[in-house]
Amino acid sequence: MTPVELNHRSIPDAFLSRVAKSPDANAFAGPGPDGEPVWLTWAEVADQAKAIAAGLHDLGVRPEDRVAIIANTRVEWVLADLGIMLAGAATTTVYPTTEPEDAAYIVADSGSRVVIAEDARQAAKVQGCDLLATILIEGDGDHTLAALERRGHAVLESQPGLIESIVEGIGPDQLATLIYTSGTTGRPKGVELLHGGWVWEGQTQAELGLLDPADLQYLWLPLSHSFGKTLLCGIVEVGIPTYVDGRVDKLVENLPRIRPTLMCGAPRIFEKVYNRAVTTAQEGGGAKLKIFNWAVGVGKRVVAERQAGREPGGALKLQYAIADRLVFTKLRDRLGGRIRAMVSGSAPLAKDIAQFFHAAGLQVLEGYGLTESSAGSFVNPEGKARLGTVGRPLGDLQCKLDTDGEVLLKGRPIMRGYHNLPDETAAAFTDDGWLRTGDIGEIDADGYLRITDRKKDLIKTSGGKYVAPSYVEGLFKSICPYVSQAIVIGQARNFCTMLITLDPDAIVGWAAGGPLAGKSYAEVSAAPETEEMVAGYVKELNARLNRWETIKKFTLLERDLSIEDGELTPSMKVKRRIVEQSFAGNIDKMYEGSVAQI
Repeated sequence: MTPVELNHRSIPDAFLSRVAKSPDANAFAGPGPDGEPVWLTWAEVADQAKAIAAGLHDLGVRPEDRVAIIANTRVEWVLADLGIMLAGAATTTVYPTTEPEDAAYIVADSGSRVVIAEDARQAAKVQGCDLLATILIEGDGDHTLAALERRGHAVLESQPGLIESIVEGIGPDQLATLIYTSGTTGRPKGVELLHGGWVWEGQTQAELGLLDPADLQYLWLPLSHSFGKTLLCGIVEVGIPTYVDGRVDKLVENLPRIRPTLMCGAPRIFEKVYNRAVTTAQEGGGAKLKIFNWAVGVGKRVVAERQAGREPGGALKLQYAIADRLVFTKLRDRLGGRIRAMVSGSAPLAKDIAQFFHAAGLQVLEGYGLTESSAGSFVNPEGKARLGTVGRPLGDLQCKLDTDGEVLLKGRPIMRGYHNLPDETAAAFTDDGWLRTGDIGEIDADGYLRITDRKKDLIKTSGGKYVAPSYVEGLFKSICPYVSQAIVIGQARNFCTMLITLDPDAIVGWAAGGPLAGKSYAEVSAAPETEEMVAGYVKELNARLNRWETIKKFTLLERDLSIEDGELTPSMKVKRRIVEQSFAGNIDKMYEGSVAQI
């Protein structure tokens, strides 16, 4: 494997290089007053970001000082982050959904000197912290991002070369970001990531060929998450015009308007699109449902051929052309009609759901990484995806499996360590410097990695059998189009059970026209008709599982899981321990009369 030689010293060095190469090209857009995108060129982005940097410098921010951002995904988040980088400082990211206690902890623990908050409500979360300033993106007065820009422009009039001189002194081993892991247990830990790792991310994405300056990317992912940050690095390196809008509720409305060619997301987004397609066909019934099922079957046969390295021909090729015209074109149109590729990351994507998208002519390329590895570690190459895997390692990243199957990583994008936590840092690495991912995997002869489960999430039943819950849960999501979340329970129990929540959008369509029409979510989930419907899908699931994996009982919860209730991380991963605590009564009821063993 040829070592990757970095072509830039730092993120701001890469950014200034991008601006010099394509100053007049579109860089970032956000929604305007009429909903249409308003574009900034790279030169305009540089003008604003440099002014923010100069304003921060004038406040007293110096190299490696931390500046926190608490805001939703929006163009101003990007401008603030680039400004922080150009000032030589390091960005501390805070999810806007973070509770005040945790937000204050992150800001204090990171040693952040300035906070850039979306509005007064977000700023109030860190009111008691020792700060040089709190800057509002939305607001009036002298403590806004606009005012900081004006201050910076005034500084640059007298010191026009200030930013370039700061950037010249930033090296690859300087701290760039502190991203606090959302974590499924305990307090968040600050992951220290360096400029060299982020430059590596952008460069290896470019070398992969997945990114193209002719693309139009739709970026809605949380920029507080490492997945969003690594996308920004690729955008800067390649110069991809990117529409930035974190309003997930506007996705369906905006996709036909923006018409992106590239989009990245968490599996939940792809699951919702899948659920919508399947339930729409089921609601149509009759010939419409028969045509849909026939088309999906044809599409899956085409995918199987391509996965085997063969291009379908003859009758199958003709059938697929008909299926595409009747069914799949309509699905692609709902996503804007121009999607070239989509990348799924941050949690496992069920193989059957990936297969459905590929059947529809929509490449969903699953990838893999951790906050501790700068997010982008593996991805399936375009045109060579192996469904059920997370692809091959980027660049010169090294990967091997430990004796128990744990995936170990080593290379430039790996974190320096956990902020102020030397013992936890030491525990995260092997004695010879490999990062312990906590994931169990398999690597095939061509270097494709398949993640089988989280090491700590493997269930061992009282009969001594191991069950991988994420596999069972993912399979169920691909079988039942009405499910939102599924959590398999069974540790030290004599059989497996499952907590299930319903997709609020999908279940409304299912209930329409029947006795449950117009009922609340809680009423629908508690209805015998709903339990009977889900039971049919659980029976179908069990037919595809080993005996010890089968779900003997299930419970439909009266509400969906949420970030606000602490059951999901901001990147939509289930916090199993919290869920099991929250619904302990439901779990106990499923095991009444059975014996739990340690």
